[in-house]
Amino acid sequence: MKHIAAGVLNVAYREVGPTDGTTVILLHGFPYDVHTYDAVSVRLSAAGMRCIVPYLRGYGSTTFRAAKTPRSGQQAALGADLLALMDALAIPSAVLAGFDWGGRAACIVAALWPERAKGVVSCGAGYNIQNISQAGNPVAPEKEYRNWYQYYFHLERGRAGLTLNRRELCRLLWRLWSPTWSFDDATFARTAASFENPDISG
Repeated sequence: MKHIAAGVLNVAYREVGPTDGTTVILLHGFPYDVHTYDAVSVRLSAAGMRCIVPYLRGYGSTTFRAAKTPRSGQQAALGADLLALMDALAIPSAVLAGFDWGGRAACIVAALWPERAKGVVSCGAGYNIQNISQAGNPVAPEKEYRNWYQYYFHLERGRAGLTLNRRELCRLLWRLWSPTWSFDDATFARTAASFENPDISG
């Protein structure tokens, strides 16, 4: 695991593949971590690509550089984190790929600094760049249901639940979001260790 000061963060990241290959930055979401890309980074590096796989803010050993920095998951903060990481690593442009928070960060950078994105791969319908002015409008009940955890985390009860039952709650989300994925205890445990960052948020 490598570390670098990047903007407001000390970012922990993995680097896989040849240093002179096309750079691909692989960005995880909640509640996942760098292990999401274990298999794909091996395949991409075998194809000659340099993969950078960072722990996002609040995960693993990525930490805030100053105690006073607001702990925020706002889309602007996620985009700023990615841009700062690219600057710190002297990456002028890269293929940006991610899902959930990671997909949002990739899309923000590609939209605001298109010269920094050679390409974008973002998974997760409806969770790329958020239209803030429309965020309060209800959507179809099925879509609202998928976001139940976000409402839960806005309550003090949700904060307490995430603190007391973090692993169980995250494991439930894995099962709900990927009902056909038969992950084992070891796979979950590898990622769950990164949830112990004191700045984790949903």
